[in-house]
Amino acid sequence: MADASTHAALDGALARAGKLKLMIFDVDGVLTDGTLYYSERGEELKAFNIQDGQGIKMLRQAGIEVALITGRNSRAVELRAANLGIAHVFQGAEDKRTAYAALLTQLGLAPEQSGCMGDDLPDLPLFTRCGFAATVPAAPEALASRAHYVTRARGGRGAVREVCEFILRAQGALERAISAHLQ
Repeated sequence: MADASTHAALDGALARAGKLKLMIFDVDGVLTDGTLYYSERGEELKAFNIQDGQGIKMLRQAGIEVALITGRNSRAVELRAANLGIAHVFQGAEDKRTAYAALLTQLGLAPEQSGCMGDDLPDLPLFTRCGFAATVPAAPEALASRAHYVTRARGGRGAVREVCEFILRAQGALERAISAHLQ
């Protein structure tokens, strides 16, 4: 019985991911492992996973808009977003709903055309509004129970790539994204 419900949940998540035109990612705990490093000069340092970055590039190449909405401000996030070609970056977003609403308006999208990947309670308002919600294994139950997809990989360790490939698979674009590298 649990196997049938697992398949139904996966089918539902695939159907939701198949409608996405925008995927929003939190940063700390999603694109990074959530650890904050400070240099002796007080600079905040972050480590990003290269495979996660490739997943984001694959989403963008498939025509899916990518955005970052994070509660913190960091020059490292600004640099990583620029490196990946992410034009929609909202930092210092204490209430992520405001940035989310502005983004949907700017892109002319309905909530069900948007997805969100977060790892902690500040992401919860987006989970309840977007069409597809994903999280990492370390997320609190409040997020995990509301997520349509929980990754096997940890934040900053391939979780974003896993979600990107899930979305591309749902949209029938994963093989095309892979074959682009076989040329």
